[in-house]
Amino acid sequence: MIIRPAASRSTARTLAVLLAASATLLPTAPAIAVPPAPPPPAPAAERKLVPGIAPTPERDLVPGIAPAPAQPWQIDTPDQVLAPTPYQPTPEEDAVEPRDAPAEAYAPIEYVPLGEAAARVACSKQAGPYQRQVERWLKLKVDGKQSAADCRAIRAFQKKYGIKPAIGFAGPVTWAHMQLISARKNPNAARKCPVRTYNVACVDLSRQLTWVQKGKKVVFGPVPVRSGRAGYRTRTGWHKIYWRHKNHVSTLYGTAMPYSQFFSGGQALHGVYGSIFTTVGSHGCVNLRVGDARRLWGVLKKGDRVYVWGRKPGT
Repeated sequence: MIIRPAASRSTARTLAVLLAASATLLPTAPAIAVPPAPPPPAPAAERKLVPGIAPTPERDLVPGIAPAPAQPWQIDTPDQVLAPTPYQPTPEEDAVEPRDAPAEAYAPIEYVPLGEAAARVACSKQAGPYQRQVERWLKLKVDGKQSAADCRAIRAFQKKYGIKPAIGFAGPVTWAHMQLISARKNPNAARKCPVRTYNVACVDLSRQLTWVQKGKKVVFGPVPVRSGRAGYRTRTGWHKIYWRHKNHVSTLYGTAMPYSQFFSGGQALHGVYGSIFTTVGSHGCVNLRVGDARRLWGVLKKGDRVYVWGRKPGT
């Protein structure tokens, strides 16, 4: 039967009834059991915190053990693809101070060999990745080999500065503390950061340190930082702080970026709520401890210059 466009309403109703009836005669596909979706990971604030170690959705990492490349390590804020859109925060928004980090967030936890951590050795017999640098700093024989005397000297330093586990392993945390101590008196001794009559925020990627100087006077720092990892390196050269946002949250990842001071696209100086003493870098931003980021916020202003040089180890 041919149904013409001018078919009556009664014909249309009849067809609808026939189609509905035929649908009930068609075989029905068996129901497929769909497993319930796993619950979303708890917010970082609700996960169990391990001193100095970032919480992960899957499990907590082990103190003193460097994460494997396959393990997630998301405590930094990735460099955003596009720069944030600046706006003027309201007085009410500016009146809110970002929360402090947990007391244990910045604990100096050294990364040690898994076997030695599991065995709880008293003194490491292995040469660490910074063996030569640590030997030179401690005025030991510089040969890159771990000796009993080396271990005793490194352990003594680690115990003095609360680095755990204090087993004499020359790891990145131990070396970072030594560099910070050496830089306290004159961070610009090598004259890598240009001297100007105005404030310059100096970011030394090689030593993972930052400070602010006006002329030859250091007005802030030096303090330890964590810069961009391989593939996401912090951009070097001269920059200018173009936007500041005290309570910024990453528009891509929803990660808190307290006391953000943006200087190059999505890269900013800002605080983080996890250890900056990690072997893994950020996604481009210069991460600081929240207290340091808060003090830096009071020193810099929009339009101040930032100078970045060097290269983060491992990048």
